[in-house]
Amino acid sequence: MSVGAGVDVGVLKREIKKTYASVSEEPETDFIFPTGRAWAEDLDYPEELANVPESSVESFAGVANPFSLGRLQPGEHVLDLGSGAGTDSLVAAQMVGPEGSVVGIDMTPEMVAKARASAAATGLANVEFLEAEAEQLPFPDARFDVVISNGVIDLIPDKDLVFAELFRVLRPGGRLQLADVTIQRPVSEEGRRNIDLWTG
Repeated sequence: MSVGAGVDVGVLKREIKKTYASVSEEPETDFIFPTGRAWAEDLDYPEELANVPESSVESFAGVANPFSLGRLQPGEHVLDLGSGAGTDSLVAAQMVGPEGSVVGIDMTPEMVAKARASAAATGLANVEFLEAEAEQLPFPDARFDVVISNGVIDLIPDKDLVFAELFRVLRPGGRLQLADVTIQRPVSEEGRRNIDLWTG
């Protein structure tokens, strides 16, 4: 399957999975993007970050702080799109408390496994992690009050489909708290075919 300027979506997804599996399994590696607890702290993450196990935060690869758009409220039901090793989900689970819930989805099995292990270590019962893709969310309509996401939508070629899914699973009056990368100028045809530009 191809999108637009000759980007093979299957190849792209395999390369993204490979990159983020490395972030999960070898967090000490120098990647072309910043990672880890020091990076999250530089982004002014909320105090709940202190309670997130190092096993998750060491693989944090977000691009900004979705909580800078506002704290989540007790009792809210939250979807974390592209939850990675679970840092944002575990922060969110603390904010929404036991009466709320958080579901993190990620397409990288290694990240999902790491997030599940960290959730078990925290003892938080209001968070779960699923392996799934943003273009086909495994949830009924109007399931969530809030969708958070951090540096994920920019990796997906079909953004219209992703946003259609997000709006489908949001309850009326729900909100998006997205942190992502944007560009100011169009990308050349050659650039759009460069898998390395998509994955990093």
